Amino acid sequence: MPLDPSFAGRSYPPTAPYQVGREKIREFATAIGATDPAYHQPEAARALGHPDVVAPPTFPVVLTMAANEQIVADPALGIDYSRVVHGDQRFVYTRPVVAGDELVCVSLVEEITARGGHDFLTMRTDVTTAAGEPVVTVWSKIVVRGEG
Repeated sequence: MPLDPSFAGRSYPPTAPYQVGREKIREFATAIGATDPAYHQPEAARALGHPDVVAPPTFPVVLTMAANEQIVADPALGIDYSRVVHGDQRFVYTRPVVAGDELVCVSLVEEITARGGHDFLTMRTDVTTAAGEPVVTVWSKIVVRGEG
């Protein structure tokens, strides 16, 4: 069943605040092979002007994937997740994510299109501090493969 393009513009409730921990940043950096000392050592991050270890640029995917679950699991949208492949990911930063941040995500369906029997769903997630300071906007595109 094709995705309903009228979902474009639909926003979902904010997530509970996520406390960014120093160890979570280190674990993520290690998992992706990021060796920059600012990802692992508070002193190195402070030398660059950050209050604590700084997260690698793709770290927000940890939060945004969970936030986007609200969209993907929305029964009214009707995504068959067994047919989903990752299409694209983009990050636009206002400032870096650092240990100690308390972040909230608000996700929305930005666009739904169909091409070649496949549906393309673009989700935008605005990540702010719990106080409302913008941090990063993340776009995720998934492709729901057609049945043919």
